[in-house]
Amino acid sequence: MGITSAYLKNVYATVERRDAGESEFLQAVYEVLESLEPVVAKHPEYERYGILERLVEPERFVQFSVPWVDDSGKVQVNRGYRVQFNSAIGPYKGGLRFHPSVCISVIKFLGFEQTFKNSLTGLPMGGAKGGADFNPKGKSDGEVMRFCQSFMTELQRHIGSWTDVPAGDIGVGAREIGFLYGQYKRVRNEATGVLTGKHLTSGGSLVRKEATGYGLLYFTSEMLKSMKNEGIKGKTVVVSGSGNVAIYAIEKATQLGAKVITASDSGGYIVDKNGVNLEVLKQLKEVERGRISEYAKRVPGAEYHEGWKGVWTEKCDVALPCATQNEIDGESAAALVGNGVMAVAEGSNMSTTPEGVEKFQKSGVLFGPAKASNAGGVATSGLEMTQNSQRLSWTFEEVDAKLGQIMVNIFHNSYKAAEEYGMKGNLVAGANIAGFLKVAMAMLWQGTV
Repeated sequence: MGITSAYLKNVYATVERRDAGESEFLQAVYEVLESLEPVVAKHPEYERYGILERLVEPERFVQFSVPWVDDSGKVQVNRGYRVQFNSAIGPYKGGLRFHPSVCISVIKFLGFEQTFKNSLTGLPMGGAKGGADFNPKGKSDGEVMRFCQSFMTELQRHIGSWTDVPAGDIGVGAREIGFLYGQYKRVRNEATGVLTGKHLTSGGSLVRKEATGYGLLYFTSEMLKSMKNEGIKGKTVVVSGSGNVAIYAIEKATQLGAKVITASDSGGYIVDKNGVNLEVLKQLKEVERGRISEYAKRVPGAEYHEGWKGVWTEKCDVALPCATQNEIDGESAAALVGNGVMAVAEGSNMSTTPEGVEKFQKSGVLFGPAKASNAGGVATSGLEMTQNSQRLSWTFEEVDAKLGQIMVNIFHNSYKAAEEYGMKGNLVAGANIAGFLKVAMAMLWQGTV
């Protein structure tokens, strides 16, 4: 489709000039601006008050050095980041990612997307993201602890329970959150809900571990029901990844009566036509931190294939990418369409390239974009913040019910926004518009500077 509005073209041209080379960030900005064409045509006040110009520029970006000592006594140095993108509707909220691919572009793209995702949840949370180019894989617990302590010694200057509340992301699980939270308490002498994803003994919430994967299935189920009059029960599902999001997407899909036949990691993928054995997968990935290739050695009939990209050639009704950004390109999308896929919903952030999204939409495949379909994690983080503020804990069933309702609401709000602005069925546009409108109204209400 492309951007045709002169105003939006100018906004994007400025971003392109200022942030040249930041491919992930530019891709995310372009996708959102493209969706907002009918919105800015209907609301000239957004141009008058520079809403888009302000929205694409982070309110604050912090880069810092993270020196730490490895087990051999050698000093290592990594880069840490925190982008506080927009606080119009609440304190900054967004995960921390520890992975070698972390850079300015990735952090900004994630923080930008987080602004709309958080808005869609209906909870009062602004958008942020952070992390470091540190790889916890292969590191001892002591090395990870020392890195986290050094990272938090700097980060603590910029966060707080009413300012910015980080959570986990790729490479930042319960172990890392624990080390980060312990250092925050030591340095600040306060026990507050400054991090989410905490252990239950330290103010964490039930369902947080499962939330993104469970939420993905609640969204997908509602999408199938509302747009195809279909259910997830009996469907064959392909899932990529084998981390937290993938594992609990597989778990919930199985609970809902679907059969999940794949999981993957950076080395390759497994196919289990009998349905992925969750007990083996959890032992392998959550306990042993092993490689997915080991699964095929332990489960009779399962196959292992080198190279993760081939996972999208497996025949399925529903595809759930849960690994990383841009994992489904045009070629992979064509393979899924050719094999009769009915619906695709993103568990990882910006899982699909623009070419892939276009292929799905032109082929009539239901497509749930990440900012809507994987918002369950941050939604439950918001529920954890609420519990911390009230000094109480809800049961698993209470949190799960609230999560399910939030995801159903996200689908319907996205669907209605797309329909209202003449793009019925386009959930990419609908999610962008629904998320944007709430933030834009808050920005207008609070003034122009």
